[in-house]
Amino acid sequence: MASIFTKIINREIPAHIVAETEDYIAFLDINPLVEGHCLAVPKKEVDYIFDLEDDVLLGLHRFAKKVALGIQAVVPCLRVGVTVIGLEVPHAHVHLIPMQSMDDMNFSKPKLCLGKEELSLMAKNIKGAILL
Repeated sequence: MASIFTKIINREIPAHIVAETEDYIAFLDINPLVEGHCLAVPKKEVDYIFDLEDDVLLGLHRFAKKVALGIQAVVPCLRVGVTVIGLEVPHAHVHLIPMQSMDDMNFSKPKLCLGKEELSLMAKNIKGAILL
């Protein structure tokens, strides 16, 4: 069965996409820790990030760097944190989270509830700042 990320990649379900190449896609997390929280995902569906082929893993990090720079251009933050948890969806991905403090990376805190319009505007602004 296809992961929720594969369904986003195949446009079977909507997402606020901020960047896309032939091999990777990035979109806003619908349950963000902070505004601008994005996920960078290889289009090839592989569960565990360290099962990705080396070139795909390296490509994912190159892609994530470009997305992070776009996030940082739009969202006021000290830096964009990167984390890999990988238990919630069986499809390799990295979280890109704008940070003002270490607490912004705390996945046990309550998630934000942002409206569709807010998410759409944030996605548009981040997308406009990403140089692929």
